[in-house]
Amino acid sequence: MTAKIRLAEPFEPVALPKEAVSVTVAHTLDDLMQVMAIRSVVYMGEQLCPYDEEFDGNDLAGATHLIARIGSQPVGVIRLRWFCDFAKLERLTVMPHCRGGAVPRALLEAAFELAAKKGYRQIMGHTQVRLAPVLMRLGKVKIRPGRARFTFSDHEYVETIRELTPPDDAVTIDSDPLTILRPEGSWDRPGILDHSTTRPATNPHLQPVHSSC
Repeated sequence: MTAKIRLAEPFEPVALPKEAVSVTVAHTLDDLMQVMAIRSVVYMGEQLCPYDEEFDGNDLAGATHLIARIGSQPVGVIRLRWFCDFAKLERLTVMPHCRGGAVPRALLEAAFELAAKKGYRQIMGHTQVRLAPVLMRLGKVKIRPGRARFTFSDHEYVETIRELTPPDDAVTIDSDPLTILRPEGSWDRPGILDHSTTRPATNPHLQPVHSSC
Protein backbone atom coordinates (compact mmCIF):
# COMPACT_ATOMS: atom_id res chain seq x y z
CA MET A 1 0.00 0.00 0.00
CA THR A 2 1.28 3.47 -0.86
CA ALA A 3 0.39 6.19 1.61
CA LYS A 4 0.11 9.80 0.59
CA ILE A 5 1.71 11.93 3.26
CA ARG A 6 1.30 15.66 3.59
CA LEU A 7 4.24 17.17 5.44
CA ALA A 8 3.10 20.24 7.32
CA GLU A 9 5.52 22.67 8.94
CA PRO A 10 5.10 22.11 12.69
CA PHE A 11 6.58 25.50 13.62
CA GLU A 12 6.70 28.99 12.24
CA PRO A 13 10.29 30.14 11.59
CA VAL A 14 11.43 32.68 14.14
CA ALA A 15 13.86 35.55 13.86
CA LEU A 16 16.93 35.08 16.06
CA PRO A 17 19.81 37.43 16.85
CA LYS A 18 23.09 36.29 15.34
CA GLU A 19 24.66 36.19 18.80
CA ALA A 20 22.24 33.46 19.88
CA VAL A 21 23.80 30.93 17.49
CA SER A 22 27.12 29.16 18.02
CA VAL A 23 28.80 27.03 15.34
CA THR A 24 31.44 24.42 16.07
CA VAL A 25 33.22 21.61 14.24
CA ALA A 26 31.95 18.10 14.98
CA HIS A 27 34.82 16.39 16.77
CA THR A 28 33.15 13.60 18.77
CA LEU A 29 30.87 10.65 18.13
CA ASP A 30 28.10 12.48 19.98
CA ASP A 31 28.57 15.47 17.65
CA LEU A 32 28.21 13.20 14.62
CA MET A 33 25.07 11.63 16.09
CA GLN A 34 23.58 15.12 16.36
CA VAL A 35 24.51 15.80 12.73
CA MET A 36 22.81 12.61 11.54
CA ALA A 37 19.73 13.23 13.70
CA ILE A 38 19.11 16.68 12.19
CA ARG A 39 19.66 15.46 8.64
CA SER A 40 17.31 12.55 9.25
CA VAL A 41 14.57 14.90 10.44
CA VAL A 42 14.89 17.27 7.49
CA TYR A 43 15.99 15.20 4.50
CA MET A 44 14.39 11.85 5.29
CA GLY A 45 11.43 13.20 7.29
CA GLU A 46 10.49 16.32 5.31
CA GLN A 47 11.89 15.63 1.85
CA LEU A 48 11.39 11.83 1.90
CA CYS A 49 14.98 11.26 0.78
CA PRO A 50 15.92 7.56 0.73
CA TYR A 51 18.31 6.57 3.53
CA ASP A 52 21.13 5.38 1.27
CA GLU A 53 20.96 8.57 -0.81
CA GLU A 54 21.12 10.84 2.22
CA PHE A 55 23.94 8.92 3.90
CA ASP A 56 25.96 8.55 0.74
CA GLY A 57 29.33 7.27 1.93
CA ASN A 58 30.96 10.70 2.18
CA ASP A 59 30.26 11.53 5.82
CA LEU A 60 33.40 9.85 7.16
CA ALA A 61 35.63 10.18 4.10
CA GLY A 62 37.46 13.51 3.96
CA ALA A 63 34.50 15.49 5.34
CA THR A 64 34.14 18.13 8.04
CA HIS A 65 30.78 18.69 9.73
CA LEU A 66 29.69 21.93 11.39
CA ILE A 67 26.92 22.13 13.98
CA ALA A 68 24.88 25.23 14.82
CA ARG A 69 23.46 25.31 18.33
CA ILE A 70 21.18 27.55 20.32
CA GLY A 71 22.27 26.95 23.87
CA SER A 72 23.01 23.23 24.03
CA GLN A 73 20.46 22.26 21.38
CA PRO A 74 21.64 21.42 17.84
CA VAL A 75 19.52 23.24 15.27
CA GLY A 76 21.48 23.09 12.01
CA VAL A 77 24.38 21.39 10.27
CA ILE A 78 26.53 21.67 7.18
CA ARG A 79 29.05 19.35 5.54
CA LEU A 80 32.29 20.38 3.88
CA ARG A 81 34.42 18.21 1.62
CA TRP A 82 37.91 19.08 0.50
CA PHE A 83 39.31 18.77 -3.01
CA CYS A 84 42.62 19.89 -4.55
CA ASP A 85 41.74 23.48 -5.41
CA PHE A 86 38.22 23.97 -4.09
CA ALA A 87 36.03 23.17 -1.11
CA LYS A 88 32.54 21.72 -1.52
CA LEU A 89 29.59 22.95 0.50
CA GLU A 90 26.98 20.25 1.18
CA ARG A 91 24.02 19.21 3.34
CA LEU A 92 23.08 22.62 4.69
CA THR A 93 20.27 21.59 7.03
CA VAL A 94 18.25 23.68 9.51
CA MET A 95 15.46 22.57 11.82
CA PRO A 96 12.03 23.92 10.79
CA HIS A 97 11.61 26.31 13.73
CA CYS A 98 15.01 27.96 13.12
CA ARG A 99 14.83 28.95 9.46
CA GLY A 100 14.47 32.68 9.99
CA GLY A 101 17.95 33.45 8.67
CA ALA A 102 20.32 33.58 11.64
CA VAL A 103 21.09 29.84 11.75
CA PRO A 104 21.76 29.24 8.04
CA ARG A 105 23.70 32.50 7.83
CA ALA A 106 25.87 31.50 10.81
CA LEU A 107 26.54 28.08 9.28
CA LEU A 108 27.50 29.57 5.92
CA GLU A 109 29.77 32.20 7.47
CA ALA A 110 31.50 29.55 9.58
CA ALA A 111 31.95 27.29 6.55
CA PHE A 112 33.45 30.10 4.48
CA GLU A 113 35.75 31.13 7.33
CA LEU A 114 36.95 27.57 7.90
CA ALA A 115 37.64 26.96 4.22
CA ALA A 116 39.51 30.26 3.88
CA LYS A 117 41.58 29.47 6.99
CA LYS A 118 42.60 26.22 5.28
CA GLY A 119 43.80 28.26 2.31
CA TYR A 120 40.94 27.66 -0.12
CA ARG A 121 39.98 30.42 -2.52
CA GLN A 122 36.75 28.91 -3.88
CA ILE A 123 33.89 27.03 -2.33
CA MET A 124 31.34 25.38 -4.60
CA GLY A 125 27.89 24.01 -3.89
CA HIS A 126 25.20 21.97 -5.60
CA THR A 127 22.13 23.98 -4.68
CA GLN A 128 18.50 23.06 -5.21
CA VAL A 129 17.04 25.50 -7.73
CA ARG A 130 14.27 26.51 -5.35
CA LEU A 131 16.83 27.38 -2.65
CA ALA A 132 19.36 29.19 -4.83
CA PRO A 133 17.87 32.67 -4.13
CA VAL A 134 18.13 32.00 -0.39
CA LEU A 135 21.80 30.99 -0.66
CA MET A 136 22.51 33.99 -2.85
CA ARG A 137 20.98 36.28 -0.22
CA LEU A 138 22.39 34.67 2.93
CA GLY A 139 25.74 33.46 1.62
CA LYS A 140 26.48 35.88 -1.23
CA VAL A 141 27.04 32.93 -3.56
CA LYS A 142 26.69 33.20 -7.33
CA ILE A 143 25.39 30.74 -9.88
CA ARG A 144 28.28 29.46 -11.96
CA PRO A 145 27.90 30.73 -15.54
CA GLY A 146 27.88 28.28 -18.40
CA ARG A 147 26.98 25.31 -16.21
CA ALA A 148 23.79 23.39 -16.94
CA ARG A 149 21.22 22.44 -14.37
CA PHE A 150 21.23 18.79 -13.32
CA THR A 151 19.12 16.43 -11.22
CA PHE A 152 19.62 13.82 -8.53
CA SER A 153 17.53 12.49 -5.63
CA ASP A 154 14.34 13.92 -7.21
CA HIS A 155 15.50 17.57 -7.18
CA GLU A 156 16.87 19.99 -9.75
CA TYR A 157 20.20 21.65 -8.95
CA VAL A 158 22.51 24.44 -10.06
CA GLU A 159 26.19 24.94 -9.28
CA THR A 160 26.92 27.89 -7.01
CA ILE A 161 30.28 29.44 -6.20
CA ARG A 162 31.69 31.79 -3.59
CA GLU A 163 35.12 33.38 -3.87
CA LEU A 164 37.20 33.31 -0.66
CA THR A 165 40.19 35.29 0.58
CA PRO A 166 42.48 33.31 2.88
CA PRO A 167 43.53 35.31 5.96
CA ASP A 168 47.13 36.18 6.69
CA ASP A 169 47.29 33.36 9.24
CA ALA A 170 45.85 30.69 6.96
CA VAL A 171 47.23 27.21 7.56
CA THR A 172 49.94 26.32 5.03
CA ILE A 173 52.67 23.75 4.63
CA ASP A 174 55.02 26.24 6.32
CA SER A 175 52.81 26.77 9.38
CA ASP A 176 54.17 25.80 12.78
CA PRO A 177 54.09 21.98 13.06
CA LEU A 178 52.03 22.08 16.26
CA THR A 179 49.48 24.37 14.61
CA ILE A 180 48.94 21.81 11.86
CA LEU A 181 48.53 19.06 14.49
CA ARG A 182 45.70 20.85 16.31
CA PRO A 183 42.06 19.73 15.93
CA GLU A 184 40.19 20.88 12.82
CA GLY A 185 39.11 24.49 13.12
CA SER A 186 41.00 25.05 16.39
CA TRP A 187 44.36 26.07 14.95
CA ASP A 188 44.53 29.22 17.09
CA ARG A 189 44.32 27.32 20.40
CA PRO A 190 46.85 24.94 21.97
CA GLY A 191 45.74 21.33 21.64
CA ILE A 192 46.55 18.14 23.52
CA LEU A 193 49.79 17.66 21.58
CA ASP A 194 50.90 21.19 22.49
CA HIS A 195 50.61 20.19 26.13
CA SER A 196 52.63 17.03 25.49
CA THR A 197 55.68 19.15 24.64
CA THR A 198 56.24 19.75 28.36
CA ARG A 199 57.60 16.20 28.50
CA PRO A 200 61.16 15.62 27.26
CA ALA A 201 61.71 13.42 24.22
CA THR A 202 62.55 9.94 25.54
CA ASN A 203 62.24 8.13 22.20
CA PRO A 204 60.75 5.05 23.90
CA HIS A 205 60.90 2.96 20.73
CA LEU A 206 64.69 3.05 20.99
CA GLN A 207 64.72 1.62 24.52
CA PRO A 208 65.67 -2.08 24.83
CA VAL A 209 62.71 -4.41 25.22
CA HIS A 210 63.07 -7.02 27.98
CA SER A 211 61.09 -10.18 27.54
CA SER A 212 60.77 -13.23 29.77
CA CYS A 213 59.68 -15.41 26.85
